[in-house]
Amino acid sequence: PDPACPTAGMNQTQVTEFVLLGFSHSRPFLFALFLAIYLATLLGNSAILSLVSLDPHLHSPMYFFLGHLSCLDLCYSSVTVPKILANALHSRATISYRGCLVQMFLLMWCAGAECALLALMAYDRFAAVCQPLRYCQALRRSTCAAAAAGCWLWGLLDSAVHTLLAARLSFCGAARLQHIFCDVPPLLGAACSDTRPNQLALHVSSIFVGLSPFLLVVISYLCILATVLGMPLATSRRKAFSTCSAHLIVVTLYFVAANLNYNRPSSGYSPAADTLVSVLYCIIIPMLNPLVYSLRNREVWGALRKAVRVGATP
Repeated sequence: PDPACPTAGMNQTQVTEFVLLGFSHSRPFLFALFLAIYLATLLGNSAILSLVSLDPHLHSPMYFFLGHLSCLDLCYSSVTVPKILANALHSRATISYRGCLVQMFLLMWCAGAECALLALMAYDRFAAVCQPLRYCQALRRSTCAAAAAGCWLWGLLDSAVHTLLAARLSFCGAARLQHIFCDVPPLLGAACSDTRPNQLALHVSSIFVGLSPFLLVVISYLCILATVLGMPLATSRRKAFSTCSAHLIVVTLYFVAANLNYNRPSSGYSPAADTLVSVLYCIIIPMLNPLVYSLRNREVWGALRKAVRVGATP
């Protein structure tokens, strides 16, 4: 317990709200910036979801999982950005205690689910490149649906653990978070009670929820690389690399940002760097994912052009 808080470890009145100190004085600029990012995220991921649902050429396991990724990215942004926009319009940025826990719960749910989903998408690429004859059998529609549901459930269980532990924390005086939204690290930094169980849960989660899926991704891509290098035709190698490059970019961006956000140095980051890392992880990457997949995917572009032509037909 924090010696600066004499009531730490004892029963005390729970805080009703947190003051968010991550907002600078340039609130109109922040509002315009996050509004543009949010609209781009909504447009890009909604377009991916619509194309995957409507175009029969995209009814394959790869695009089924891509649809779930777009859904997760929409959830990521919708959990944080609307509240950020509301606070940017007020002189005092706050969030209720319950609202903070709900926001943290939903963020951790998305984080755990996305880690598992990215590993699942890597296995999909492994099966397509390394075991093409067994691909349809290994990734049948029922199997894909069960695997995607498992990803969502995995994230839900992980999030429930962190939220229950966070609900036991005590906060002294005016509860202030050096952030612009609620997440596990800023909550632990503001608590005056013992946070060791929370820190332990975060480290264990980093291994099982973060590192394990990342290792599965690495193993899958090492197998893919070995298979591709053994292909006799250069055109076959280029085609195999093109089907994997977009996912590899998304995986690299996501896991690097997640590691920076949750596995922090013992000295921590400065408040500005802390906010920047979290914004990159929770807000910028969900906007970039549909751009990465659409810019490097001919099938998505083809489906988009077809949809535009159909919409323009009187």
